[in-house]
Amino acid sequence: MLAALSPIERPRCVRCLTRMRLAKIVLGEGHSEKRIFECVKCGATEIKLVADPLDSNELTRLTNNIRPPA
Repeated sequence: MLAALSPIERPRCVRCLTRMRLAKIVLGEGHSEKRIFECVKCGATEIKLVADPLDSNELTRLTNNIRPPA
């Protein structure tokens, strides 16, 4: 399942609730990203799969409704 993270969202650590830092971004399948977050307080890591925003249904909907000026 792909998470809907904004480009600047930082999840909270499940252990200590501290904001985690983005440690690494790895390209995944289908233009998705694997974002690896690390807690600076306790060292826990978390991986989030994020869909490419340029391949989203929302972008398709917006581009399909573009019309030239009347």
